[in-house]
Amino acid sequence: MTATDSFLRNRQPQASADSPARPLVALHDVHLTFGDNTVLKGIDVEVRRGEAVTIIGPSGSGKSTILRCITGLLRPQQGQIRVGDTAVETLRTEDELIALRKRVGFVFQQYNLFPHLTVLENLVIAPTRVIGRSRREAEQEARALLGKVRLADKAHAYPGELSGGQQQRVAIARALAMRPELILFDEVTSALDPETVGEVLTVIRELVEDGMTCVLVTHEMRFAAEISDHIYFTEAGRIVEHGPPEQIFGNPSHERTRAFLRRALGAIPRLPAEFNAAFAPAPAPTEG
Repeated sequence: MTATDSFLRNRQPQASADSPARPLVALHDVHLTFGDNTVLKGIDVEVRRGEAVTIIGPSGSGKSTILRCITGLLRPQQGQIRVGDTAVETLRTEDELIALRKRVGFVFQQYNLFPHLTVLENLVIAPTRVIGRSRREAEQEARALLGKVRLADKAHAYPGELSGGQQQRVAIARALAMRPELILFDEVTSALDPETVGEVLTVIRELVEDGMTCVLVTHEMRFAAEISDHIYFTEAGRIVEHGPPEQIFGNPSHERTRAFLRRALGAIPRLPAEFNAAFAPAPAPTEG
């Protein structure tokens, strides 16, 4: 194990001995409406410390909205959201929301890097200004994280000099620089060239292997099946079904899940052969 790997593992908070199974994140009966448009209709999600949980589903099904509710970017009209001991739905002041976002990293589809700052400065600015970490400590950690995402040689480059995949890896390192308890990934490969998608997925895979708690929204079905401990399938603002990847990809119980996965995978065999039967169309009823 490298020094950087040890550094990443050691900063993961440990569950207390008296409540080992308590969720780090819990959403219960969450409803969210924008005007006449009901976006979330009774969402229940749990994420335990050290888990990788993936939310899949068609566009517009509420996947990204769930992530934004976890961080307080959106406020539901009904339901409870907990991150550790924090009741997110009760937070009102900017200071309370900032305290939550120090603990929850968020990597968006767009990289949202500061274009006028170098890669190193993008990683150092929040730990020094928001948390009050020393410049020396923040820079040392930033360089370790850039090594982790294979961009150690880009510390003094500007975002505009990097490819999309490199910028997204910088965004992941920047989220890690705040030492979050968990990281949310919102379709982080959707804006990337197909050749660079693998670079970003490799970094996320290694974070999961290191024990980082992650919640992902993705259309990369093979990746979701590979790295997830639990998968939620959403449609029209509801959780249709959820379970371990062996269940969702190997033996989904809901025909709507099967139909979605057939379309998502298309004609390209992206999953192991043993999963193929799960995506076969339901047999037509026989006439008696």
